[in-house]
Amino acid sequence: MPHTELNIDCGEILLRPFQIEDAYAISRISSEPEISAFLPDWKAPEEKRRYWLTEYEVPMNQAFLEAVPTIDEHMLKLAILHKETNRVIGWCCSGIKDELPEPNREIVYAVSSEFQNRGFATKAVQGLIDYLFSSTDTKVLNAIALTNNEPSTRVIQKCGFRYNATIEIDHQLYKHFILQK
Repeated sequence: MPHTELNIDCGEILLRPFQIEDAYAISRISSEPEISAFLPDWKAPEEKRRYWLTEYEVPMNQAFLEAVPTIDEHMLKLAILHKETNRVIGWCCSGIKDELPEPNREIVYAVSSEFQNRGFATKAVQGLIDYLFSSTDTKVLNAIALTNNEPSTRVIQKCGFRYNATIEIDHQLYKHFILQK
């Protein structure tokens, strides 16, 4: 029977699939200089984000959840909710990164600058790792961080990823990390 709903409890935060109502929060967070410097492709006005959510991200999440446990190349985009305030404070996602050698399922994440340095990114990434390794056929996960993104590198390492190599993607250097089940 397919899993069509998902909530991952990570203590002070909760991971749940993107909803169309998240457009404003995702747009606002992706525009923060601390986020857009490292994830420029995420920066988009609210109207464009709402369109992406409606036409792509929400349906892709549903397809992912219906495919569990055999997720193949499906993508999962989860909002990070701060339980105390019920606010979307970031995202934690998994999909295929074509620029990486196979198996090339990646984890990507961001937390609003207002909520950084509280361990929320680490909790979110660990929650998604645990879900992927326990509920899907995922055996290997990848994470990349720009070579100058030390906070992201620390999160990746705290979650058990091991450094693999420095790689170039779109004329930028990234540290590439791998985690095996």
